[in-house]
Amino acid sequence: MTIPKKVLDLVRERANYRCEYCHYLEFLSTSPLTIDHILPKSIGGTDDINNLALACRRCNERHYNFVSGIDPQTQQEASLFNPRLSQWSEHFVWTVDGTKIIGITAIGRATCERLDLNDERRNDRFIQRSRSLWKQGGWHPPEEDPCL
Repeated sequence: MTIPKKVLDLVRERANYRCEYCHYLEFLSTSPLTIDHILPKSIGGTDDINNLALACRRCNERHYNFVSGIDPQTQQEASLFNPRLSQWSEHFVWTVDGTKIIGITAIGRATCERLDLNDERRNDRFIQRSRSLWKQGGWHPPEEDPCL
C-alpha cells in the first residue's frame, strides 16, 4: 500500500497519534502506528482518507478484512467500530483501573471481541499489564476517554 506522506500525516494527526481502536499511544511504540482500511480494500475499500484509520499493528492485524463480529452478549452479528462514523466514547469505556476496554454497545462488544482489545486470548495478559504501567506513568487512559 502506498499512502502519500501528506495523507499519512493527516491520518496520524486526526487520530491524535494513537490507535483509533484500542487508543494505544504511538509514542509508547518503537515503530510508527499503521494505516488501517476501515472497509478493507479486499472487499471494495479505497485509500480515501475517510476510509483510513490509524491503528497499532495488533489491531490492524486482527481487523484483517472483517467488517463485523459477534456481540458476545446477544450472539448477534454487529458492525465493527468505525472511527469515521462514531465517537469512541459512544461504544467503549475503560475499567476504573484503566487496564480493560469495555464495550457498552453491540458495536463496542463485537469490536472488543474481534480485535481482542483486552488480550483475553493470551495467558499472560500482556496488554493489561502494559496499560497498568502506562497508567502509573500518567500516559493512560487518554483524558477524554470515559471510565466506569
